[in-house]
Amino acid sequence: MKDKEHKKLRSQEWFAPSGGGKGGFVHRKAWRKNQGLPADTYGKPVIGICNTWSELSPCNTHLRDLAESVKRGVLEADGYPLEFPIMSTGESIIKPTAMLFRNLMSMDAEESIGSNPLDGVVLLTGCDKTTPATIMGAASVDIPTIVVPGGAMLNGRFRGKNIGNGTYVWKLKEKINSGELTEDDLKDAEVCSARSEGHCTTMGTASSMACMAEALGLTLPGAAAIPAVDARKKVMAQLSGRQIVDMVKADLKMSNILTRKAFENAIIINAAIGGSTNFIVHLQAIAGRMGVELNLQDFDDLGSKIPLLVNLMPSGKYLMEEFYDAGGLPVVLNYMKEHLHNDVITVNGKTLGENNANAICFREDVIYKPSEPLQKEAGIAVLKGNLCKNGAVIKPSAATESLLVHTGKAVVFENMNDFRNKIDDPDLDIDENSVMVLKNVGPVGFPGMPEVGNLDLPKKVLEKGFKDMVRISDGRMSGTAFGTVVLHVSPESAVGGNLALVENGDLIILDVPNRKLNVDISDEELQRRREKWVAPESKAKRGYPNLYVNTVEQAHLGVDLDFLVGNSKDN
Repeated sequence: MKDKEHKKLRSQEWFAPSGGGKGGFVHRKAWRKNQGLPADTYGKPVIGICNTWSELSPCNTHLRDLAESVKRGVLEADGYPLEFPIMSTGESIIKPTAMLFRNLMSMDAEESIGSNPLDGVVLLTGCDKTTPATIMGAASVDIPTIVVPGGAMLNGRFRGKNIGNGTYVWKLKEKINSGELTEDDLKDAEVCSARSEGHCTTMGTASSMACMAEALGLTLPGAAAIPAVDARKKVMAQLSGRQIVDMVKADLKMSNILTRKAFENAIIINAAIGGSTNFIVHLQAIAGRMGVELNLQDFDDLGSKIPLLVNLMPSGKYLMEEFYDAGGLPVVLNYMKEHLHNDVITVNGKTLGENNANAICFREDVIYKPSEPLQKEAGIAVLKGNLCKNGAVIKPSAATESLLVHTGKAVVFENMNDFRNKIDDPDLDIDENSVMVLKNVGPVGFPGMPEVGNLDLPKKVLEKGFKDMVRISDGRMSGTAFGTVVLHVSPESAVGGNLALVENGDLIILDVPNRKLNVDISDEELQRRREKWVAPESKAKRGYPNLYVNTVEQAHLGVDLDFLVGNSKDN
């Protein structure tokens, strides 16, 4: 990349303001002079290293070490690196759900980046919400930005087989009920499934977010799939440190990279890798921060007919370690080039097509060719109907094909406590043909839209040998999960969407090929029920949760706070 002539560094607004005098003196003296820095330090590009390390986020505990590799790269390129922390969220730990705090974390990133003398920023990410949150925050500031994904753990091994430390969890209930696993077995499986630092090993949300960042052009080529503890991860981090300095010199900002074409590429690639449904709400939120129009239907129009190429759990057999060994995302980007905008610019100043033109697949059992895909059509289907007027989503590649067209009687759970209290009651009127309906787990209702949509099946159904049922909710599910699960119903039940009006015994009609989801009752009956409906009392009485429930957008818009959409700082 060629440097733009006479480009004044953003940090010079602090250290060498127009007119000189007291302002520059105060900022230089008060800021880092006590660290013994020579005067010429203040003329170098200042690079922020936005670190989501936290001992409260197990997936991100190795990012402190990774930051040191980034710093080496920045120093080699004659930049000045400064690491800073922001709020971190671990999906498996934080309550009530990490999704509640994604937007708060993005605000932390935005204010930390925008309010300090930074010329560029490196985002160190890991567990799934940390990637979109930091990108959202940086997008709102719009300075040169590069992402360094933290990487997945090494493969879990248990009893001679690979186990995905996310996908395996969703199979535990049936394994326990069948007697296949004891409590002592579970203790062994816990350790075996999480045998190194890093995030979950399947193509869950964390890996989908890393691949999203690479597909958008925000990482160096090949960064997404490198395991967390692989030495090549540190090499990539160091190279990223060098690259961000070049980006500052060339004034290559996020607005140059995150174009409508880039977002379309990300949708297509998420389909080809069998990525998470959570990808939708995160990509829309990022697009909203950039002012790029991206609606829910785009995910179906662009992605639902794309072939599934990557044979990873939960849609396939393998894990992220094999994906990297097979060639990683560059192979998929190369294979899918006929579907992509290959002329979009990326963080290294080259186009997406240039970066991946020579990618080679080393394992055809892990990454399939488009001419012989794992599945002919993958991606995410967007449903419409009287049960979801603004839309709902389902991931057909993770569903049971025979259930994609299904009519069944609703078994309603008003909230998660109601579900837990009833699901294994032998008197519950439910069988394998029923449709499980969970209410009040949307953005406002929970609050925060937790990953509970892939409800455990009732014991009485599992004992009959059935492993899947149609499940519908206004919540989300983990990207590591699977099943015939309809998610993100909008409007949600807590704000009066028609999902709130469903009663036990109502016929639910699911028709994924025709993109329909309806409850078989008349408009007149819906209106009668609506007149009797009473909104549930909110649990969010104070602080950020109260701000969240009063300003959050619905699932079909990306679940960002309405006052953050499209607002960028003046830099």
